[in-house]
Amino acid sequence: MDLSGKVAVITGAGRGLGRAYAEALAPAGAAVVVNDVDAAAAREVADAITAAGGRAVAAPGAVGGAGVAERLVETAVEQFGRLDVMVTNAGVLRDRVLWKMSDDDFDTVIDVHLRGTFRCARAAAVRMREQGEGGRLILISSPAGQRGNFGQTNYAAAKAGVVAMARTWAMELAKARITVNAVVPVAATEMTRTIPAFAPVLEEAERTGGPLPDWLRKDEGMGTPQDAAGLIVYLASDASEGVTGQAIGIGGDKLALWSHPREKAVALADGGWSAEAIAASWRDGIFEQETYGIPAPTIPAAEKVS
Repeated sequence: MDLSGKVAVITGAGRGLGRAYAEALAPAGAAVVVNDVDAAAAREVADAITAAGGRAVAAPGAVGGAGVAERLVETAVEQFGRLDVMVTNAGVLRDRVLWKMSDDDFDTVIDVHLRGTFRCARAAAVRMREQGEGGRLILISSPAGQRGNFGQTNYAAAKAGVVAMARTWAMELAKARITVNAVVPVAATEMTRTIPAFAPVLEEAERTGGPLPDWLRKDEGMGTPQDAAGLIVYLASDASEGVTGQAIGIGGDKLALWSHPREKAVALADGGWSAEAIAASWRDGIFEQETYGIPAPTIPAAEKVS
């Protein structure tokens, strides 16, 4: 994938998945604007890319505010002359069950994930439309937004909203040849290290320097952040010009296309539905209920740590 001449902004690129995206886009030829709320981390990544022969500049700041979003686009244009790709990756967690979640817990996550994605994408879309040469918006979502997850009201709501925005913007920006896709990555990061089922396996791989086990990479679709970066490079490239409005999963050895919500089953009743008729239809099994929540991992017996 040759990204020569393209310019990309990656939010939350100081570590984890964001850093992996930046460090994959640059060798493919893209100039990269590295954003992170941690200024030192952003500079470290930009310096590493530059030292390796790539083009990068750090642009620290929290993406929830409109000013930062506009400044990221301005930085891309001032430093490299244009903007072609916006990757909205920045995120935070404030996990609490519903009855313990504060307004601040909820608002902080919504501000960064949902409002930050909106503002960065809006600023990028304005610039890309002015350039008149198309572009790529790559929005980072999560399995929690597709299925829900215990203790993550704020995060799941924001990530579901990200996918909904991708579908909407894919329609709105099609005439401008700007594609919009949501990426649903699963990777061993600081966020996933806190999951009890995965923690011992990830710690062992880190201790020994060995690869993640096959069951984790295939059955759970979890790998390293670098495993998810190829999809970002593809979506940033000209090869993906026909792909838009999609939610695409990536992790470990797994690449997946998530389905969009649709009517699963339909029943008709002359004159409409009374509460009693609805109860009867449910009792008679006309509708098979959907599952919810991220399934618990199935760990092979040989892999279990006592």
